[in-house]
Amino acid sequence: MVMIKSVYQKRLTSFWLERKCVYCLKRRVCLTARGYVKCLKCKKQKSLKKLRRELSVLLSFVEQRPAYQVALEYGVSYPVVTRIFKSIRELLYYQCELEGKRLSGNIKIDEAYFGGRRKGKRGRGVAGKSVVLGLLERQGQVYTRVVSTITAEQLMSVIKAKTKKGSVYHTDTFTSYNSLHQFGKHFKVNHNQTLVTKHHNHINGIEGFWSYAKHKLYNYRGVSKANFPVYLKEMEYRYNHRKENILESIMQLYFGYVSY
Repeated sequence: MVMIKSVYQKRLTSFWLERKCVYCLKRRVCLTARGYVKCLKCKKQKSLKKLRRELSVLLSFVEQRPAYQVALEYGVSYPVVTRIFKSIRELLYYQCELEGKRLSGNIKIDEAYFGGRRKGKRGRGVAGKSVVLGLLERQGQVYTRVVSTITAEQLMSVIKAKTKKGSVYHTDTFTSYNSLHQFGKHFKVNHNQTLVTKHHNHINGIEGFWSYAKHKLYNYRGVSKANFPVYLKEMEYRYNHRKENILESIMQLYFGYVSY
C-alpha cells in the first residue's frame, strides 16, 4: 500500500531538497568532512545525524504523535523526545504571549474547565479542574489564561489588560461579567433561554475553541495540572495559526532559541 504523506511531511521533504539552513533559512549550506551541515551565510553548523533526528521529532510534534511512539520509531531515547517536546511547548507559550495583542472589536468571552474527576457538581464550582478564561476576537485571534478563581476582580483584570477600551463584549449571564460595561458595550446571552439572541449576540466562537482545544488535548490522554498551561498555549497557537503550515514557524522558533 502506498502511504500518502501529510502536508507537513511534504514540507519537510521540500526543505531537504532545497537544502536550507535551519537557523537562517538561506540556501547556502554544505556538508563538512566530519559530517556536519554548515551554513555559509550565518556560519552555524550542526551534526547531520542530530539534525535529522531533531527534524523528525519536530515533525512528530506538529502531527501530535505520542512521545513513546516517536522514541521507538526513530531510535531516540524517550527522555530526549519528551525534553524536545517540552522545549517546543515552552517556546510556543512565550510566542503566544508575544503575539497576544490587545483584542478589539467584537469579543466573545467565556470560561471553561479542563481535567479533574467528574464527581459531584459540574460546570462552575466544580472541584479539581483547571479554570481557563478565553477571549476571542471576531474573525481574529483567541487568547487564553489559566485563572485561579472566577471572581469579578480576577476576570476583569485579565480582560482589562488584554482588550481595548470601547470594544463590544459578548458573554453569558455569569455575574462576574456584570461590570464589563465600564470598558465598552456589553451584551449578554442567557443560555437557559437561547444560544443566540434576536440581535445575533452569542458566544459560539469561543465555545467552538473550547471544543477544538479539548479534542486536541484528548490525544495526550491526560495532562498534569502543573504542565497544563503550556499545553493550553500550544492549543492556542495551533488555533491561531490553523490556516498555516506551522512546521516551518516551529522550526524557526526551535532552532532560534534551543538546540540539543
